[in-house]
This record gives sequence, structure tokens and C-alpha cells, in this order.
Amino acid sequence: MTRLSVNINKIALIRNGRGGNVPDVVQVAKDCERFGADGITVHPRPDERHIKFKDVYDLKQVVKTEFNVEGYPNSHFLQMMHDIRPEQCTLVPDGPDVLTSSEGWDTIKHQQFLKDTIEELQSFGIRVSLFVDTIEQFIEGAAVIGADRIELYTGPYAQNYFHSPAKAVEKYVNAARFANQLGLGINAGHDLSLDNLKYFKQHVPGLLEVSIGHALISDALYYGLENVIGMYRQQLGAYQD
Repeated sequence: MTRLSVNINKIALIRNGRGGNVPDVVQVAKDCERFGADGITVHPRPDERHIKFKDVYDLKQVVKTEFNVEGYPNSHFLQMMHDIRPEQCTLVPDGPDVLTSSEGWDTIKHQQFLKDTIEELQSFGIRVSLFVDTIEQFIEGAAVIGADRIELYTGPYAQNYFHSPAKAVEKYVNAARFANQLGLGINAGHDLSLDNLKYFKQHVPGLLEVSIGHALISDALYYGLENVIGMYRQQLGAYQD
């Protein structure tokens, strides 16, 4: 069973555009869980352009499923992880000026930095996942430095899916098999949608969790949040006999 973690960054972005507390990020997270989400994901950025640091602390008090916090591990981020101890922390290589995650870690170049960070987070009782591309040396590097999981960056898959689904998913299948052999858990995220999620799930072995925000929240504008969470879970096979 592949778990669906709903990224609620876009909810916070809408709220911030008007000020105040509408929509209420905390209430939306609770509703997502009530509607069937297996987890809640947030990615606070240094400029707080969507999820604010206070949101992360507030959400920790109410999330009953898995709380996954993504981010670049600067000193402020690590202090926040020390304070709230989410179930999972996904480390991404984004600089402060990056609009959205667009590449994974070079786990060779940043080996010692990541190793020290992973050990620190694990000492807090947090499962650590590294955002990576489908490059075997970087996946192997993640295993060497002690990561619990990897999150495969699926932007290229989504971009190429409509041209050739089989070709688009091929590197991910091979990467997942390699990661499985190394004992790494496998997550995935970025531009997964109702169009391409089922195919990805059916072909990528050992897929434990997907984190989906932009497409899911966009679909909710048409179908409603409760319906959409059910629709995404169906793509993952959640309601199969």
C-alpha cells in the first residue's frame, strides 16, 4: 500500500495572498486526514512565502497521521526539527531563491554535510528521506551516509509521461530496484497527478509514499477536497479488493 501525503503549501499560499487566516491551514490539514490522507507534508521556505514557521509548530499539535516536513537543512530548519520532531524529514537541496524543487542531492559532493545532518535528525527520532534524481551513484551515496529513504524527483517523469509512459517511467523502475537492493525505502514526489500517478504506482516497485500538493489542490478547485483525496487514493489502489 502506497501512502498519500498531502502537501498543503498551496493552501498557505492562498491564505498569505489575502492576509488573515482564511483558508485555515491547520483546519485544512485536519480535514485532509478526515478525508483519508495518510499524511501531511509541508515545505517551509526561508521567506515564508507559503507555509510559515509558526504553521509547522501549530500543525505538529494536530496532525494525527504522518507529519512530513521538507526543507533545506540550515541551522534554523534543524532547530525547528529538534523542537517538533516530525515522523519524517525530507531534505532537499533548494537554495533560498529557488521557486520549487527541481533537482535532487549530489550525495557524493555533499556527503559529509548530509551524513552529519542525517545523524543529527535521527538522534531526534526522525526518519530521514533525501530528495534525489534517478542516478545510481547518488542513490548509493544516500545509503552510504545512512538515509532511511529517498524521495525520487518525478518532475522529468511527469514532463515525459504523455509522450511515452513506458520510457518516462523506465529510469524510475531501475532506480527503485537499485534502492530496494540497498535497503532504502522509496518515496516520490513532484508533478504527480491524476493523469500519471496510477501508471507510476503500477510500475515502480516498493513505492512507500507519494507527496502531492500542487496538482491535488488544483484538482480540488473543480472536484472538492474530499472527493479529490479519494480520487488520488484510488489511483494508488487504496480501494481495490
